[in-house]
Amino acid sequence: MRKTTVFLSVLLLAAAIVLTTTSARRAANFRLLYWNIQNGMWDGQPDNYDRFVAWVKAQRPDVCVWCEASTIFKDGTDDYLPDEDHYLPAHWNELARRYGHKYVFLGGWRDDYPQVITSRYPIEEVARITGNADTLVCHGAGWARLRVHGKTLNIVTLHTWPQAYGFKVPKEDRERSRAAREGDYYRRTEMEYICSHTIATVPDAADQYWMMMGDFNSRSRVDNWVYHYPEEDSRLLVHDYINSNTPYLDIVHERHPNDFYTTTGGRARIDYVYCTKPLLNCVVEDRIVSDEYTTPVRNPQNISNFWHPSDHRPILVDFNL
Repeated sequence: MRKTTVFLSVLLLAAAIVLTTTSARRAANFRLLYWNIQNGMWDGQPDNYDRFVAWVKAQRPDVCVWCEASTIFKDGTDDYLPDEDHYLPAHWNELARRYGHKYVFLGGWRDDYPQVITSRYPIEEVARITGNADTLVCHGAGWARLRVHGKTLNIVTLHTWPQAYGFKVPKEDRERSRAAREGDYYRRTEMEYICSHTIATVPDAADQYWMMMGDFNSRSRVDNWVYHYPEEDSRLLVHDYINSNTPYLDIVHERHPNDFYTTTGGRARIDYVYCTKPLLNCVVEDRIVSDEYTTPVRNPQNISNFWHPSDHRPILVDFNL
């Protein structure tokens, strides 16, 4: 009798979890998909992006934000393609329509690593950000707006400098620069520039719907219980700036403060989706996706540290707007 009671209790608990999850998904009416797709989804070039498109379609996103949204290399190699043979970003309209999006916004673009927004909803282009003579935003950034269920949603995309040495440091000086962690300070400068030209330009932004996402190439102090860096470690500068100077909140941390989720093929959370408090209150579900397709696998030929399908994992966030 006791075993039967326990068994029934487990069944009821499982059913309750399923119903709760199903109800939460039904309550969501807007889905964001963010992913750094490594060299314009280099892994997807040989099959004409068929697996990539099928996976994206299965997620049913309303808006996608892609980092590294440019084709760079020949199929299966690290040999550079001639500029005229780059399929992306010129053909994002064509590729996005295959998974149901007809609106595309290309952010500030000054090298081979732009960000692109695709959407079911019309996109208002606010700013393409590349920096100025004093601060160059190495991979550019973008600011766009959507109207979703009667709400105005601001989306800021970015991808900061990836190296430990500083931006444009000559090869012969990189060891010194790397030892001085000049790359960390450069990322901090980029972040201040991006924020000061987007959310900081709107006085009441904290009360609006804003999100900022991308490959930050930096660690957050909220995860330092995993990294164990010194308190004043420069690798924490970027997110210290965001947390001290903007109204943005880290969705994954706010909703899972006691958990750690890597966004790479290793053990590092360097991709983030931030949002303001009103938008955080609309989050129904969020997750860093590690499924059969998205879990990074190192290229067996060890080609330029490439992974399949990408060296990053995607992030899905469901909102009820």
